[in-house]
Amino acid sequence: MTAKDLSELSMLELFRVEVENQAPLLTAGLLALERDPEAADQLEACMRAAHSLKGAARIVDIAAAVGVAHAMEDCFVAAQDGRLRLRQSHIDLLLGGVDLLARFAQSPEMEPLDSPRVKAFALALESAMQDDGKSDPAPDAAMPVSEEALMRAPAATAESTAQDRVVRVSADNLNRLLGLAGESLVAARWLRPFADSLLRLKRLQHETVQRLDALHDHAAVPTASPEERTRIALDEIKRRVAECEQLLAEGLADMETFERRSADLSRRLYDEAVACRMRPFADGVHATPRMLRDLGRSLGKQVRLEIVGAATPVDRDVLERLDAPLGHLLRNAIDHGIESPEQRRVAGKPAEGVVRLEARHSAGALEISVSDDGRGISLDAMRRAVVERNHTKAELAAELSEAELLEFLFLPGFTLSNRVTDMSGRGVGLDAVQDMVKQVRGSVRVSTEAGQGTRFQLQLPLTLSVVRTLLADVGGEPYAFPLARIVRAARVAPGQVELLEGRQHIEVDGRRIGLVTAHQILQAEEPQAAGGDLAVVVIGDHDDTYGVVVDRFLGERELVVHALDPRLGKIKDISAGALMEDGSPVLIIDVEDMIRSVQKLIASGHLSQAQPGHAAVDGRRPKRVLVVDDSLTVRELERKLLAQHGYEVEVAVDGMDGWNAVRTGHFDLLVTDVDMPRMDGIELVALVKKNPNLKSLPVMIMSYKDRAEDHRRGLEAGADHYLTKGSFHDETLLQAVVDLIGEAVA
Repeated sequence: MTAKDLSELSMLELFRVEVENQAPLLTAGLLALERDPEAADQLEACMRAAHSLKGAARIVDIAAAVGVAHAMEDCFVAAQDGRLRLRQSHIDLLLGGVDLLARFAQSPEMEPLDSPRVKAFALALESAMQDDGKSDPAPDAAMPVSEEALMRAPAATAESTAQDRVVRVSADNLNRLLGLAGESLVAARWLRPFADSLLRLKRLQHETVQRLDALHDHAAVPTASPEERTRIALDEIKRRVAECEQLLAEGLADMETFERRSADLSRRLYDEAVACRMRPFADGVHATPRMLRDLGRSLGKQVRLEIVGAATPVDRDVLERLDAPLGHLLRNAIDHGIESPEQRRVAGKPAEGVVRLEARHSAGALEISVSDDGRGISLDAMRRAVVERNHTKAELAAELSEAELLEFLFLPGFTLSNRVTDMSGRGVGLDAVQDMVKQVRGSVRVSTEAGQGTRFQLQLPLTLSVVRTLLADVGGEPYAFPLARIVRAARVAPGQVELLEGRQHIEVDGRRIGLVTAHQILQAEEPQAAGGDLAVVVIGDHDDTYGVVVDRFLGERELVVHALDPRLGKIKDISAGALMEDGSPVLIIDVEDMIRSVQKLIASGHLSQAQPGHAAVDGRRPKRVLVVDDSLTVRELERKLLAQHGYEVEVAVDGMDGWNAVRTGHFDLLVTDVDMPRMDGIELVALVKKNPNLKSLPVMIMSYKDRAEDHRRGLEAGADHYLTKGSFHDETLLQAVVDLIGEAVA
């Protein structure tokens, strides 16, 4: 925050900034003194912080804060002089003093020095100093952790966002930004002389053309020595052309050099701008040690928090979103993971449990892990809970791997706890963690070892302002799929596409994945039929995984995210926009929304099929056949037979499904069974022939019923051909189809 920014703040706001800066130092120092009461450096730091706050409170005339800070300062001085050894009771009271100062800074009303809260705090601290903390309360008798203490970090975040956002940029970062901006200005001025040189090149070329014209004119006039004049003119032209070539070569070399320098300068400028958005990981977890300490005491457990990678740079938006998920994970680690001191001693562990919070950059991503050395997660208990909650059958649960089993922890309402407390037991914590991770296009994994502990690992983007994507062409327009939400991208041969229950599937890692066209989801123009492999983007996770067919892959790009105009509202299947290198716009896909769109299409029964490439000669469209049969075996037999002979085939599972399909798609032939649920084939044929838009559609009935009255009933309903399945052969069906609509490509 600059001096100009500070000058515009009121005195109370200045005091609030002072408390925000000094309170984390006091809290960290007190937690360190709880482990080592004689740490001289921590005592000195805490005494100076309390002294600074007392002075700041006196300047803004907050008497209550002066009293609290003065009492704390006396306690630290006594400890420095050796007159007092800080114990747990002192630390509890001093941490309470930090909370009081924070409340005074946020509260607009001024409390007097003799207010009840200040007097109670000063008397309690004085009494503890005289008693020298010899009567420390047992951990289970400690004051319960208030909701305010547990949610201290979120409250601070809400307070900061309530005001205009202020980004604190270090002086070094700002100086580097200004330096790079100056370089950019100088580099931009280079373009003018380069443009002048190109103009000179243009003039030289014009003169060369004029010389050639003059040569042509001289050659047309008889002279005494035409060879001499021709030779002189050609020499002049040669010299001019050589000069043009030299100038052009130099210009191109300069342009290449400038392009390299500009690319390097832009990258450095971008890196510095991103660095300005970064904050140390410690800024987002400064209240965590205090929260874990208080929570552990309320549960009668001894817990130590280790933070690794406190200086790791994290995007400020990511850091703000991390607050609640990390709170859930840390509270779960203490409540469910860390055992009581007695249980840990029986297990051969130190009485004090360790929760480790680590942040680091790895492979272009931010990795955050929360681990503990507690009891771990019982996989047998997980299997029982999964079966009891009807998430799967006992036989399947027994075959699930550890990773598959632990994924159930993230389901809404899933918990292994038999009791509900103020902190856990409702099964909402891990669900909230996964929701946040998905929102920022990240992933979360969990691993456990019985008796040794549990580890949650979050992989998040380094910044929300930039996203790595896979570009794909859909209907002639580019769309960007975030790489973090893609399972894989693949080219699928037409022969690998299978049709089951009327829907296309491919096999990915041993699983059947449903296919859907991006054209139908995004309502884009259908592509021209063409041969070759399908370009498929596999999206989703767990059971909701689908293959989205696009026209072609355009490669991987790193895009700067531009939020869409809020006046547009939420655009279906789109999360944001971006600009390509050439300035053309591209839309970024909202993968979660796209998955919901696919599910709606499936539920409605209007899912169209991808055409792997049945393009006919001269661009003619292959003829389409709708097969309606409730027998999976018969449907697949007919589909494969017709598809092998070049027909495009769609299937429906009963008469009602067939009626919906025939009304929404274009077909050249309908092949239907008779006995089917919901609507039989006779009813279907009658409806088709009564519909003015469909009555000309050829219809073939295939049935096991071979009596004469069955034939007559089908033909009276409007069928054009009746074929008996009992005498059915490949050639019979194909010949009947050809008789009705001709070859696949006429």
